[in-house]
Amino acid sequence: MPIGADGRLSELAQVFLKLGTTAFGGPAAHIAMMEEEVVVRRQWLTREDFLDYLGATNLIPGPNSTELAIHVGQARAGWPGLLVAGACFILPAALIVGALGWAYVRYGSLPAVEGLLYGIKPVVIAIVLQALLRLTHSAVKSWQLALIGLAAVAAVLSGVNDLLVLALAAAIARLALVKGRRGEGTVLAVVPGLAAAAAPLTFGLWPLFLVFLKIGSVLFGSGYVLLAFLRADFVERLGWLTERQLLDAIAVGQMTPGPVFTTATFVGYLLGGGTGAVVATAGIFLPAFFFVALSARILPRLQGSAVARAALDGINVASLALMAVVTWQLSMAALVDWPTRIIAIASAVILLRFRLNSAWLVLAGAGIGLVAHG
Repeated sequence: MPIGADGRLSELAQVFLKLGTTAFGGPAAHIAMMEEEVVVRRQWLTREDFLDYLGATNLIPGPNSTELAIHVGQARAGWPGLLVAGACFILPAALIVGALGWAYVRYGSLPAVEGLLYGIKPVVIAIVLQALLRLTHSAVKSWQLALIGLAAVAAVLSGVNDLLVLALAAAIARLALVKGRRGEGTVLAVVPGLAAAAAPLTFGLWPLFLVFLKIGSVLFGSGYVLLAFLRADFVERLGWLTERQLLDAIAVGQMTPGPVFTTATFVGYLLGGGTGAVVATAGIFLPAFFFVALSARILPRLQGSAVARAALDGINVASLALMAVVTWQLSMAALVDWPTRIIAIASAVILLRFRLNSAWLVLAGAGIGLVAHG
């Protein structure tokens, strides 16, 4: 029986509220958990469509996993779905980070969470590896794309800018298809973000909103890139935060579920209480909804063009290369001893053999970590 519009919106809300509450580990882990929920378990999208949306998020500024959630919502239930999926993915993390902001302001430090993260991080590595295996099988359609993926891994490990890697992968894949044909239009255009210079401002909610709106509009990359933007604006230019407050804010964004960009919620709470948290969160995430709405109208045209399809294929394998490098880097910090390695191996076996919902494994990992450090 077909599901009506209200039913689809309800489904989207349930899925992304759950992901926003349980998706620890940063964008790579979020993407892995989304792929499990919307491709494997519910079959809302094919793997190829999922990869196309993932590739599209790498071409626009903003938080990739949040933008992927917004894309899924739009594909599943149109414009209302776009809003519901994005808001439900952001809301749990924003509430958790806001509560930590309150605790930080009240007590002057962060609650102890080392045990929680000790058990969760190895599970996250297993979740991402499972998704990488599935997505790579769909993305690597030829030996040329396999070579592009390997070259992308080497380039990222060598320190080449992520966006440049994506652009080169698209161009090389396109050239491999057209084989010298001339007169074709350019498929990929990269518009670099421009850091706006401004005089120091007296703190206020409107300036706070504008600063985060600017960051959300021009930032490509991960939460580590966000650190550089926040330091340049809030510590050096405006003087609204100290170095310690900034590092604590980044730590909160890394250790909580959902988008790392909810670091803005913490900063907003430190500076302006509950209202400041809402203003900062709205400012940094609003551009993501705008850019996804814009790119969602263009993506079907790109999918219908053989040349554009080749470029998207190149972007897809390069995106997975970025994800693989991030996973390797995360594993260095997550698998610190034999217990964490055992947790990761056991989680991978359970996921690959029994296909257990990854949210249960995250909760189990958290429990093991709390017991081990109790």
